[in-house]
Amino acid sequence: MRFFHISDLHIGKQLYSYSLGENQREILGEVVEKIKEYQPDSLLICGDIFDRSIPSGEAYSIFDEFLTAVSGIKPEVTVLMIAGNHDSAERLRYASNFLRKHRIHISVLPPGRPEEFLQKVVLQDEYGPVNFYLLPFLKPGYVRGLANEEENLDYEGAVRLVLSRETYDFSERNVLLSHQFYKNGTESPTTCESEQASLNVGGLDSVDVSLVKGFDYVALGHIHGAQKVGNPNVRYCGTLLKYSVSEEKHKKSITMVTLKKKGEEPLIETIPIKGSQDVRSISGTLNEVLALGEQYGKDFVSVTLTDEGELYRPKERLSEVYEYLLDLKVDNQRTRELLKESGEEADFASPLEAFQRFYEDVQHTPLSEEEWTFLEQILERAREE
Repeated sequence: MRFFHISDLHIGKQLYSYSLGENQREILGEVVEKIKEYQPDSLLICGDIFDRSIPSGEAYSIFDEFLTAVSGIKPEVTVLMIAGNHDSAERLRYASNFLRKHRIHISVLPPGRPEEFLQKVVLQDEYGPVNFYLLPFLKPGYVRGLANEEENLDYEGAVRLVLSRETYDFSERNVLLSHQFYKNGTESPTTCESEQASLNVGGLDSVDVSLVKGFDYVALGHIHGAQKVGNPNVRYCGTLLKYSVSEEKHKKSITMVTLKKKGEEPLIETIPIKGSQDVRSISGTLNEVLALGEQYGKDFVSVTLTDEGELYRPKERLSEVYEYLLDLKVDNQRTRELLKESGEEADFASPLEAFQRFYEDVQHTPLSEEEWTFLEQILERAREE
């Protein structure tokens, strides 16, 4: 039994202010070509299909094109999909009965009542059945109806409760799809900027990996860097695209798993993929960075300038060379001293005031009324999200 494991497509996501729609369409097209090449029996999509609970029309179109392309491949590929924390259960559930007839299985909510259980899909190969259990993202409140009234569930307790109610045949091969923050004891997975906003401070949403040790393979979503959690057969596959500058060094890939007969270790391989645009950080003097434009001018770039003297319109000059300039920072003796002084006076009343002080220190001019209003709107939007 061979399957592809992908997750966290985040269709509709922007990188700073840049739309990634065409990048996502391109990379999903590459997944389709890899399916044709390697002919897996199934495709596992482990949550966060969309970046927002109310996706745009473009996001729906991109995903529809992808599923249509996959469903047209011969031999047929079974698609198994779970909802992540970014997804809307109601919207993702739409047309699920129709899609099931086309070998596309979607699970959007965990069991919430005593008569409900995890969705289970059974596929067959030459060694017998493979049981796939679909566990979408859950919060403790989602499964409160399964617990005793006096039981105070946390995230780990909620996952334990849901998994403990299932009847497994451990003489057969079992695979779990899950979208949670799994840890190996005190060892947490490596995270990056693009998913940290979805994780609870202090790891309150963490789940110990020991809860899933009985499965032959655990296909995880939620963390954007590919990595194992304890055992190699418990794995985050990572995203298909880089969604932050902190992922600059990531090697994006599709995880391909081949299950052999029961008792044998699964073969876990990675298939490298790479879009036409990369994400990178560049540091140096203005002239040095401008000189790299011919090589990296089409990539998404974060620039740090190290010039000590005042520069003439650096952002405008960089934008002429770099079409997708994400941000511009200055790191020299003067800014380091300013930051040091700011650190000694870190008594700002609000994030807006902190930014105002920083802006005045660097630009030597106060924020205009229009800029102040614009920043207030941004901060209010961030609080809402």
